[in-house]
Amino acid sequence: MPEKETLRRARRDKRAGRAPSTQAGEFVREEIHHVREGKHGARSTKQVIAIGLSKARRAGVKLPPPPRASKARSKREGRRAASKKALGRQARSAARRRTAAARSASARRAARTKGPRLRHAAARKAARTRQRHSKSRRRRATM
Repeated sequence: MPEKETLRRARRDKRAGRAPSTQAGEFVREEIHHVREGKHGARSTKQVIAIGLSKARRAGVKLPPPPRASKARSKREGRRAASKKALGRQARSAARRRTAAARSASARRAARTKGPRLRHAAARKAARTRQRHSKSRRRRATM
Protein backbone atom coordinates (compact mmCIF):
# COMPACT_ATOMS: atom_id res chain seq x y z
CA MET A 1 0.00 0.00 0.00
CA PRO A 2 1.48 3.37 -1.02
CA GLU A 3 2.03 5.98 1.68
CA LYS A 4 -0.65 8.67 2.08
CA GLU A 5 1.86 11.37 1.15
CA THR A 6 2.65 9.63 -2.16
CA LEU A 7 -1.05 9.35 -3.05
CA ARG A 8 -1.53 13.02 -2.14
CA ARG A 9 1.36 14.09 -4.38
CA ALA A 10 0.12 11.96 -7.29
CA ARG A 11 -3.39 13.45 -6.98
CA ARG A 12 -1.88 16.94 -6.92
CA ASP A 13 0.00 16.11 -10.15
CA LYS A 14 -3.21 14.86 -11.74
CA ARG A 15 -5.09 18.05 -10.78
CA ALA A 16 -2.25 20.13 -12.23
CA GLY A 17 -2.76 18.32 -15.55
CA ARG A 18 0.54 16.45 -15.49
CA ALA A 19 1.06 13.35 -17.63
CA PRO A 20 0.29 9.90 -16.12
CA SER A 21 4.03 9.15 -16.16
CA THR A 22 4.63 12.21 -13.96
CA GLN A 23 1.94 11.06 -11.52
CA ALA A 24 3.54 7.61 -11.49
CA GLY A 25 6.92 9.21 -10.76
CA GLU A 26 5.77 9.78 -7.17
CA PHE A 27 5.31 6.02 -6.70
CA VAL A 28 8.70 5.30 -8.30
CA ARG A 29 10.32 7.85 -5.95
CA GLU A 30 8.69 6.14 -2.95
CA GLU A 31 10.04 2.78 -4.14
CA ILE A 32 13.56 4.18 -4.50
CA HIS A 33 13.37 5.33 -0.88
CA HIS A 34 12.14 1.89 0.22
CA VAL A 35 15.08 0.16 -1.43
CA ARG A 36 17.53 2.71 -0.02
CA GLU A 37 16.26 2.30 3.52
CA GLY A 38 16.39 -1.49 3.17
CA LYS A 39 12.68 -2.36 3.21
CA HIS A 40 13.50 -4.63 0.28
CA GLY A 41 16.13 -4.90 -2.43
CA ALA A 42 16.09 -4.96 -6.23
CA ARG A 43 18.17 -6.63 -8.90
CA SER A 44 18.32 -3.59 -11.15
CA THR A 45 17.20 0.01 -11.42
CA LYS A 46 14.66 -1.10 -14.02
CA GLN A 47 13.12 -3.41 -11.43
CA VAL A 48 12.78 -0.57 -8.90
CA ILE A 49 11.02 1.54 -11.55
CA ALA A 50 8.78 -1.40 -12.52
CA ILE A 51 7.68 -1.93 -8.89
CA GLY A 52 6.83 1.78 -8.59
CA LEU A 53 4.86 1.78 -11.85
CA SER A 54 2.98 -1.33 -10.75
CA LYS A 55 1.94 0.41 -7.51
CA ALA A 56 0.87 3.45 -9.53
CA ARG A 57 -1.33 1.26 -11.77
CA ARG A 58 -2.95 -0.31 -8.71
CA ALA A 59 -3.59 3.15 -7.28
CA GLY A 60 -5.47 4.14 -10.45
CA VAL A 61 -2.89 6.05 -12.51
CA LYS A 62 -3.77 5.54 -16.18
CA LEU A 63 -0.57 3.89 -17.43
CA PRO A 64 -0.22 1.38 -20.28
CA PRO A 65 0.09 -2.27 -19.20
CA PRO A 66 3.62 -3.59 -18.60
CA PRO A 67 5.56 -5.73 -21.11
CA ARG A 68 5.78 -9.46 -20.31
CA ALA A 69 8.19 -10.05 -17.40
CA SER A 70 10.86 -12.70 -16.92
CA LYS A 71 10.87 -15.32 -14.14
CA ALA A 72 12.01 -14.15 -10.70
CA ARG A 73 14.15 -15.99 -8.13
CA SER A 74 13.52 -15.93 -4.35
CA LYS A 75 16.98 -14.79 -3.18
CA ARG A 76 17.19 -11.39 -1.43
CA GLU A 77 18.03 -8.52 -3.77
CA GLY A 78 20.66 -5.86 -3.13
CA ARG A 79 20.17 -2.11 -2.63
CA ARG A 80 22.62 -0.85 -5.22
CA ALA A 81 19.87 -0.64 -7.84
CA ALA A 82 18.45 2.48 -6.14
CA SER A 83 21.76 4.31 -5.81
CA LYS A 84 22.11 7.76 -7.39
CA LYS A 85 24.72 6.38 -9.78
CA ALA A 86 22.44 3.54 -10.94
CA LEU A 87 19.45 5.86 -11.36
CA GLY A 88 21.57 8.31 -13.35
CA ARG A 89 22.83 5.50 -15.59
CA GLN A 90 19.24 4.32 -16.14
CA ALA A 91 18.04 7.86 -16.97
CA ARG A 92 20.89 8.45 -19.41
CA SER A 93 20.39 5.13 -21.20
CA ALA A 94 16.64 5.80 -21.43
CA ALA A 95 17.30 9.29 -22.83
CA ARG A 96 19.82 7.92 -25.33
CA ARG A 97 17.11 5.72 -26.85
CA ARG A 98 15.05 8.83 -27.68
CA THR A 99 15.72 11.26 -30.50
CA ALA A 100 16.91 14.80 -29.78
CA ALA A 101 13.55 16.06 -31.07
CA ALA A 102 11.61 13.81 -28.68
CA ARG A 103 13.74 14.93 -25.73
CA SER A 104 13.33 18.57 -26.66
CA ALA A 105 9.56 18.21 -27.11
CA SER A 106 9.12 16.56 -23.72
CA ALA A 107 11.19 19.32 -22.07
CA ARG A 108 8.96 21.89 -23.73
CA ARG A 109 5.84 20.04 -22.53
CA ALA A 110 7.26 19.92 -19.00
CA ALA A 111 8.00 23.66 -19.04
CA ARG A 112 4.41 24.39 -20.11
CA THR A 113 2.95 22.72 -17.01
CA LYS A 114 5.22 24.67 -14.64
CA GLY A 115 4.14 28.00 -13.17
CA PRO A 116 6.33 31.13 -13.43
CA ARG A 117 8.03 30.50 -10.06
CA LEU A 118 8.95 26.92 -10.90
CA ARG A 119 10.08 27.98 -14.38
CA HIS A 120 12.37 30.59 -12.81
CA ALA A 121 13.84 28.01 -10.41
CA ALA A 122 14.35 25.50 -13.25
CA ALA A 123 16.12 28.14 -15.37
CA ARG A 124 18.47 28.98 -12.50
CA LYS A 125 19.21 25.29 -11.93
CA ALA A 126 19.92 24.79 -15.66
CA ALA A 127 22.27 27.79 -15.66
CA ARG A 128 24.14 26.35 -12.66
CA THR A 129 24.41 22.97 -14.37
CA ARG A 130 25.66 24.57 -17.60
CA GLN A 131 28.26 26.51 -15.63
CA ARG A 132 29.41 23.37 -13.81
CA HIS A 133 29.72 21.41 -17.07
CA SER A 134 31.60 24.17 -18.85
CA LYS A 135 34.13 24.26 -15.98
CA SER A 136 34.76 20.53 -16.24
CA ARG A 137 35.05 20.81 -20.04
CA ARG A 138 37.62 23.56 -19.69
CA ARG A 139 39.57 21.49 -17.18
CA ARG A 140 39.63 18.53 -19.59
CA ALA A 141 40.78 20.73 -22.49
CA THR A 142 43.81 21.99 -20.55
CA MET A 143 44.99 18.47 -19.61
